[in-house]
Amino acid sequence: MRKLIWIWSSMTLLFLCSCASPSDSSETSIRIAAAASLKDVMEELTPLFEEQYNIEIETIYGGSGKLARQIEQGAPVDVFLSADLRWIELLKEQNLVEKDTYIEYATNRIVLIGDDSTRRLDTIQELNLKENEQLAVGNPESVPAGTYTKQALERIQLWSRLEDQIVFGSDVRQVLAYVESGQVDYGFVYASDAMISDKVITLTKVDHNLHDSIVYPGIVISKSRSKEQGQKFLTFLTSDRATEIYNAYGFNPMRGGKIEQ
Repeated sequence: MRKLIWIWSSMTLLFLCSCASPSDSSETSIRIAAAASLKDVMEELTPLFEEQYNIEIETIYGGSGKLARQIEQGAPVDVFLSADLRWIELLKEQNLVEKDTYIEYATNRIVLIGDDSTRRLDTIQELNLKENEQLAVGNPESVPAGTYTKQALERIQLWSRLEDQIVFGSDVRQVLAYVESGQVDYGFVYASDAMISDKVITLTKVDHNLHDSIVYPGIVISKSRSKEQGQKFLTFLTSDRATEIYNAYGFNPMRGGKIEQ
């Protein structure tokens, strides 16, 4: 029986509760809704930006789809950093974002992870779960990493075969935590997530031709009271210092819409 696991983080609950009370310090602060896979990068970028511009940043993390739905419902967000294009397009269609602020600044790779006792694979086509084994995947309905994974597994006719043994996570970091804790045997996460953990190993990379291109875009929200500050942050994401940080955490930076090698 496939298990669907929804565990809301306390940070997300606090975020939802705050939706009715926008920040009163819009001149010196911005609120950013960021994909969970960006957490480590953001924790290094944020203090650098705050020091340079004297602008305080509050960041809320979660699955891109969940964050987009909260923005739809009026959550007081200034900048949205998604892990795919789909959710920003959804907000564009509703005129909820400033279209001329849109940027693409990094890309990533989907990998299969397990613990250090697990056999490495040449390709994901070799993935063959035993009857008692489980596989964690981000919920494809709201988690971009899950969407890419489902596309790849469907392309090679593996999704339907493994579906009953899949455990869904509410974001990619929850998938990583499931594998780290031994609750599941395998998981599909971004290469950047696997890189930060010393409790899992990368078993194989997913061929990028099996799914849509993985692009990290950012955009300013139309109802933001700090649009100028939000634009400064998006510009900062394309700086040389930010590029160094993306590389350090396993992302591939983009400049002018092209991936840096």
